Amino acid sequence: MIFKQALRRELSLTTGGVFLVLVTIMITTLVIRILGFAANGAINPEDVLVLISLATLGYLAVLLTVSLFVATLIVLVRWYKDSEMIVWFASGLSISNLIRPILQFATPLIIIIALLALFVWPWANRESTLISQRFQQRDDVSMVSSGQFRESARAERVFFIEELDVDKNEVKNIFVADSKNGRVSVAVASAGYIQNSEDGEKSVVLHNGRRYEGQPTQPDFRILEFTDYTTKIRSKEALAPPPRDREKTISELLNETEPTTINPNRAELLWRIGLPLMALGLVLIAIPLAYVNPRLGNYTAMFYAILIYLIYSNLLNLTQNFVSQGKFGFFVGIWPIHLLALVIATILIRNRINPSVKWWRRQLPAAFAKK
Repeated sequence: MIFKQALRRELSLTTGGVFLVLVTIMITTLVIRILGFAANGAINPEDVLVLISLATLGYLAVLLTVSLFVATLIVLVRWYKDSEMIVWFASGLSISNLIRPILQFATPLIIIIALLALFVWPWANRESTLISQRFQQRDDVSMVSSGQFRESARAERVFFIEELDVDKNEVKNIFVADSKNGRVSVAVASAGYIQNSEDGEKSVVLHNGRRYEGQPTQPDFRILEFTDYTTKIRSKEALAPPPRDREKTISELLNETEPTTINPNRAELLWRIGLPLMALGLVLIAIPLAYVNPRLGNYTAMFYAILIYLIYSNLLNLTQNFVSQGKFGFFVGIWPIHLLALVIATILIRNRINPSVKWWRRQLPAAFAKK
């Protein structure tokens, strides 16, 4: 009982520590990537924190899976190295007796991983897409900020406004350059305002300014003075784009009837279901994999753990691609990888129960192994 309590306590602390480290690395990577997008004008700088938070929420299931696997391995490796497992074995317990307390600790986390993969992952992806699309579909007025040159979404108009009063829709010292059909038009004015029509169309009205049309070296170049000059702004409705596979809810994945999206939807569902199953398989594999000779005290198990995780996750992604391409059926692709992990975990655990017996005899039932 004391050992089980100590095991749960160490697993909790180690899992939390590993998870915090992985989250920190993830956030650092996301900050660099999303700030790059903001610098290139792909996203709104004001949405950076929201997008980082949504991306972190989306990957929590993967981070928890890795944290649970690594924490189980670290705790058991330390127990072997500090000879605490010798006390465990001397008490008449075997390595198989570790399975129940470890699974009791891991089961709530596996349930959380399943909920995150099934519900939080598509929601976070969908919200990130909507925020990015809303910025891409912005109208020209929403891009204007005082003291900065701003290009329209279609790169056909450049604005510069020295002062902007959003509450009164008033602007001062305006520069507007239009490029249409290879002809450049530049309008400058000392004052103006933003006009909203009943049909939703937006315009900028300039007062007391000049307009320059054409190339200065060409005969059709004109300079016009105006009292009022109106330039229309194309208002775009922020239409929600059709959801991608990773953005669809479970009901949308199951109820899709379009032939071209059935296989990708099933592949996405396979990945979401496979993530908690992978977490279970990795925990079971970590129990025998953590064996370390106390006299040597090496950490070669960590190398094998990284290799096993990479192989497992890549096989899951590969199966997802095969299902998406129609090479495998959903029910054919869902079980082989996880069954293989369970078989490997069973073989490794049986090998560690009685290492003095030849490896092939350990796999036989006790009645046959004695013969």
